[in-house]
Amino acid sequence: MIIRRATLDDMPDAAMVHLIARRVNLPYLPQNHSRDEVMGHFLTELYPTSQVWVSRTEDSMITGYAASTPGWLNHLYILPDYQGSGLGGKLLNLALEGQDEMQLWTFQQNKRARAFYEKRGFSLIRETDGADNMEKTPDALYAWRRPVA
Repeated sequence: MIIRRATLDDMPDAAMVHLIARRVNLPYLPQNHSRDEVMGHFLTELYPTSQVWVSRTEDSMITGYAASTPGWLNHLYILPDYQGSGLGGKLLNLALEGQDEMQLWTFQQNKRARAFYEKRGFSLIRETDGADNMEKTPDALYAWRRPVA
């Protein structure tokens, strides 16, 4: 598996990882955007404003991605067949490089993600009823701070 900074050409495949992982792992979420809208978002909004890392197989299939902005992990998705392989931790570590603090939102029902982040030092800050997120689904805010040496 190869992990590297994403290029603009990677964005359609990263968007597909996003769509597939959400559909399989988060079936309770509403589908607020079409496939084309998600593709457009990745190309025109996510890529230009974020640091994006991708994991890919030797034959160039994108298997996961992480997108962050200073202080925020905005996305971390892995294709279902590759979950549990260590890719999520590797992508998260790259997103954390150079950061002293990082926050993220995840859905309260996403117990696997919550356990993943808690195992890596993220602490729950607060839970909401989801009224302020696009999906109108209860979510949880987590924060991480680099340990002081």
